Amino acid sequence: MLFMFFLSLITLFIALITMFFASFLSMKLIYDQEKNSPFECGFDPISSSRLPFSLHFFLIAIIFLIFDIEIALLLPMVILYSSSIKIYWFLTSMIFIMILLFGLYYEWNQGMLNWS
Repeated sequence: MLFMFFLSLITLFIALITMFFASFLSMKLIYDQEKNSPFECGFDPISSSRLPFSLHFFLIAIIFLIFDIEIALLLPMVILYSSSIKIYWFLTSMIFIMILLFGLYYEWNQGMLNWS
């Protein structure tokens, strides 16, 4: 039992030393000019991270993700056509497509798709 305690203590000590050296070696004291320059998005990395952005752009991105997932759900329906009962497949796919069309109509009616 005492052997297990010492083994655990040595393992903990080695892990703490490794974490200390990793954090000490990863500190950057001199800022690199390339690291401080704006990158692809054009935002300054040193300034505040709370820059305002378009909420409408965020809504369009969410709508895109939702419809992208729905397309991924529609693709296996074609594969299931040959191995399922045709009337059940047709009813299931039509209900799913009607839900998608209703959602698209609702978003269009609410003006979420208008880029102004």
